[in-house]
Amino acid sequence: MTRPLAVLVGPMGSGKTAVGKVLAARLGVALRDTDADIVAEQGRSISDIFTTDGEPVFRALERAAVARAVAEHPGVLSLGGGAVLAPETQAVLGGHAVVLLTVTAATGVRRTGLDGAGRPMLAGVNPRATYRALLAARMPVYRQVATVEVATDDLGVDEVADVIIEKLGLA
Repeated sequence: MTRPLAVLVGPMGSGKTAVGKVLAARLGVALRDTDADIVAEQGRSISDIFTTDGEPVFRALERAAVARAVAEHPGVLSLGGGAVLAPETQAVLGGHAVVLLTVTAATGVRRTGLDGAGRPMLAGVNPRATYRALLAARMPVYRQVATVEVATDDLGVDEVADVIIEKLGLA
């Protein structure tokens, strides 16, 4: 069975995509992003899926995309911020090297921006409050599925990749 070398999870703005690119390059493997898989499969943006079909439809697409990617991809895998909320996804991640990239609310908001562009979960009146609420609600689930945790606030992407390689013994 093919297994990802590392599955990156965490909140928006924690660096899953940026770190994933560096980590994959260092390990000589491909990066696969389940949000990108959904966009390619559906031929439209995640924001459009949320707006047109609603969050439940997006989450169903996401569960299927994660299950496929975990079964097929031998490299580095990056999941969307809310993917781990589904019990089915939590079960699929069991036994895998799951890396939680953490970020404080202040840093996460700074990195994602306050306009909610491309971030349907932050669209609305108060993106800062929404981000903090999402972070508080999701952090226990992230920690439940994670094998290792890396705080990204004060580290560059290369440094985060170094810590992951060390913690997972991938050197």
